[in-house]
Amino acid sequence: MAYVTIKAADGGSFQAYHAAPAGGGKAPGIVLIQEIFGVNKVMRDQADAYAAEGYHVLCPDIFWRIEPGIDITDQSQAEWDRAFALFNAFDVDKGVEDLKATLAHLRTMDGCSGKAGSVGYCLGGKLAYLMATRSSADCNVSYYGVGLDELLGESKNITNPYLNHMASEDGFVPKEAQAKIKAGLADNPQVTLHVYDGQDHAFARQGGAHYDAAAAETANARTADFFKTHLG
Repeated sequence: MAYVTIKAADGGSFQAYHAAPAGGGKAPGIVLIQEIFGVNKVMRDQADAYAAEGYHVLCPDIFWRIEPGIDITDQSQAEWDRAFALFNAFDVDKGVEDLKATLAHLRTMDGCSGKAGSVGYCLGGKLAYLMATRSSADCNVSYYGVGLDELLGESKNITNPYLNHMASEDGFVPKEAQAKIKAGLADNPQVTLHVYDGQDHAFARQGGAHYDAAAAETANARTADFFKTHLG
């Protein structure tokens, strides 16, 4: 597995998993933003999958300020408890700064064309929204982002294409919050929002309790088209 070291804006450094596309020539980049389980096999496999579609992918360790190298699963209660402890200790604003540093690093890597977007899942979905509002990423994608209803005041800052995948039965995003998100993003022409009826949180996480192959395939195809349009 290949990792690169990224310097944080406020000092220190952190690791990011790097997946490179096959072949030579310049390729666009994607910052892949982890769930609450760290840069685990699910995230590394996802990075490899995006690389196979023709992108340079960096998946940074956004928990490095708490504990570097977190790599856990969703398969035991103890791991879930650890994941939520990390989630609660995580500094969102510093996390976004680390993602912006990752984006800048990615754009200057050998083989990267300079065009780059982000995609995130769960906590990463929230951070991808904030990359849309706070960074120069060329486009951004959220899968079932949490807490977006509390950040809608920033939606006016979305000036590049943003794609949001929302699960209608998301256990971490109540119906009231979903309604606020839909209303808050409705007037921004850069935003595309898809609702997956009957789906719960993490419907696209292979091996997860709520994985749904058909919904995941639909969402992933939309994401692939979105990146091809705005990064290709």
